[in-house]
Amino acid sequence: MKKPLLDVIFASEKRKNVLLLLQDGPRGMKYILDQLETTRQALLPHVRILEDYHLITDSMDTYELTDIGKLIVNKMTHLVSITEVLDTDIDFWGTRKLDFLPSPLLNRINELGKCRVISPPVTDIFELDKDITDTSYKSRSLSMIAASLHPGYPHLFNELAHKGINIRAIFSKSVFDSMKSNYSTYLEELIKNESFNLYVYSEKMDFLAFVYNDFNFLMRMLKVDGTTDNKYILCKNPPTLRWTNDFFEYYLKDSTPITEL
Repeated sequence: MKKPLLDVIFASEKRKNVLLLLQDGPRGMKYILDQLETTRQALLPHVRILEDYHLITDSMDTYELTDIGKLIVNKMTHLVSITEVLDTDIDFWGTRKLDFLPSPLLNRINELGKCRVISPPVTDIFELDKDITDTSYKSRSLSMIAASLHPGYPHLFNELAHKGINIRAIFSKSVFDSMKSNYSTYLEELIKNESFNLYVYSEKMDFLAFVYNDFNFLMRMLKVDGTTDNKYILCKNPPTLRWTNDFFEYYLKDSTPITEL
């Protein structure tokens, strides 16, 4: 009796990688060997298994996916790309609340790529992320959604807005009230600046902060038990840009613009 297909595909890294290499079309054996950095002797048994399960065919030492192989690899690619995101730090992802993400965006979480999990030392927890701040001055725009506002952001917003960098900020009601109480001068000046666009989201936010510019994307999430820590993810734009734009627009559509205090 033959093994289940899932065992054939995922029980061997070599077989999985051969299938992924062939998703863009036929490949010669030499190309496959070079890409996988292996030998013909080591790879041939795996190739024979893939052929035996009608996933690939061989013609003159050139291999390609069968119709069944194409069907499986089309679905497999999405799954593999999701696992690559989570594999960066499965303990981090496994302890975060993700239900604030709408289903279509959660299903597209593979678009984030291999993000870094940042865990600042205690001495730096009150510092803004350097990658975000440095690249914001080079960006055309900065967008933020915040249920918890770092005290350094009002000053950053003020400097960027005066440089003509477009800023879109969505605050939770509590963050907006805190800004009015503690940073009223900054807020009044910012609202008058054409480069600054402020919105308030009145519903519950089950995450802490979401920030992106032309170069980087940062997100701080709650832990599954509702508590917080100092960890966050940092990803590179533009690969994530469509995902980050769609996430921002999802919250923007239910937010109220603020044009005066």
